[in-house]
Amino acid sequence: MSREQLVVQQARKAFQTGRSKPLDFRIQQLKNLQRFITEKQNDITDALNKDLCKSKNGTLLYEILGLEGEINLALSKLAEWAAPRPVAKTLVTITNEVYIWPEPLGVVLIIGAWNYPIAVTLQPLVGAIAAGNAVVVKPSEVSCHTAKVMELLHMYLDPEMYQVVTGGVSETQELLKQHFDHIFYTGSSTVGKLVMEAAARHLTPVTLELGGKSPCYIDKGCDLKIACRRITWGKYVNCGQTCIAPDYILCEPSIQDKVVEEIRKCIQEFYTNDPKTFIDYGRIVNQRHFKRIITLMEGSTVAIGGGHDESQCYIAPTVLKDVTPESKVMQEEIFGPVLPIVPINGLSDAIQFINEREKPLAIYVFSSSKKVIKKIMLETSSGALIANDCLVHFSISDLPFGGVGNSGTGCYHGKYTFDQLSHLRSCLIKNLNMERFNLIRYPPHTAEKLYWARILLKQVNIKRWRQLVQVAVFAALAGFVVQRFLRKGG
Repeated sequence: MSREQLVVQQARKAFQTGRSKPLDFRIQQLKNLQRFITEKQNDITDALNKDLCKSKNGTLLYEILGLEGEINLALSKLAEWAAPRPVAKTLVTITNEVYIWPEPLGVVLIIGAWNYPIAVTLQPLVGAIAAGNAVVVKPSEVSCHTAKVMELLHMYLDPEMYQVVTGGVSETQELLKQHFDHIFYTGSSTVGKLVMEAAARHLTPVTLELGGKSPCYIDKGCDLKIACRRITWGKYVNCGQTCIAPDYILCEPSIQDKVVEEIRKCIQEFYTNDPKTFIDYGRIVNQRHFKRIITLMEGSTVAIGGGHDESQCYIAPTVLKDVTPESKVMQEEIFGPVLPIVPINGLSDAIQFINEREKPLAIYVFSSSKKVIKKIMLETSSGALIANDCLVHFSISDLPFGGVGNSGTGCYHGKYTFDQLSHLRSCLIKNLNMERFNLIRYPPHTAEKLYWARILLKQVNIKRWRQLVQVAVFAALAGFVVQRFLRKGG
């Protein structure tokens, strides 16, 4: 028996004890996860510095802050999320209990990504714990130092219910052979297809948080200074290794040079004249990805940056101009600090360009016109649409975060994670009286029974129905009193 098989069996055995179902247990585990983040904060920031050259404050801002928010939200809302959810009734079910009961799925596999290895691995874990599941966590081996820190989770969480499996491709493949009740994967579309294929063997549902080339349309009438400032931040944070980073710009040729100059100013403001020595500018995660990104730049005109150092996996903040749809850099997600500008002839061409490609994880549009924003919203499809900013939707727990089509399936954050990793069980609790209401469903099936079935199966407003019943009862009592009074008077 492989180590991975043993881990899954142990997690399932722990789940079958039922100890993860009481809310008190879930709350305690969430508090323990909170304590892990606090007590191991230095270990986490050191690991991310080694893996991606992230600064301490950058890690706290982009990895830890959102995770802490998710935990606090789950702690404050868990009783509400886990409570029975009443649904509309008909006249047939008006005296019954009819509700949705969120129950744990069982054993969940979470396969994390390397670019934000704490945030995108532990945020789904928050929802999985809140929903009452057992969990096997597989951190990315690419961020190896961070994966090592995650092995310390057993010191804080129930060591049988929540387990961490480290390793590379072979360990992940072995895990995917096992039977899980849900698989949550964050990463590339290529690997996402393999995860989905493996899950299909057990009919296991999946949440796939993938990527793709998220376009950014700049309307020529908008404030280019502000637009470029926000785009520059969204593109180069984490050295461009962000699944929702603007992958390329679409704009009219008349504003291309102005866009380049505004981005140049912002790069200098954010990262100084020497980004290589600046504490808040990171590195490409390894040499394989470094070489891939350098190859993508071949054949394109460099307008800004382009400098690189393979020994440090450093690529300067780079802008490419006059990029064509056939260019290498437009054939796959860049996932690095390279921003192509593709000139197009206006809004309609931009929409056509987007729609001719796979549905992206996000579409960004910068415009002062609500009509322009609305047109892109109505005529395209993406995981999210953000107007006049980048990335910030990820920080809003009340918004479902996820893709569509090639950019993913399912969503998470806040209550959406809880629901995604729960079985929303339909419950109908009846008693054995009032059998007369059931006569319409028993043979023989007559036209009269069909007539009454149409009436009885219509949804009713319970509050309104109670008011009508109260009025009817009052009217009946009033009629009774009046009749008694008339009899006495007679």
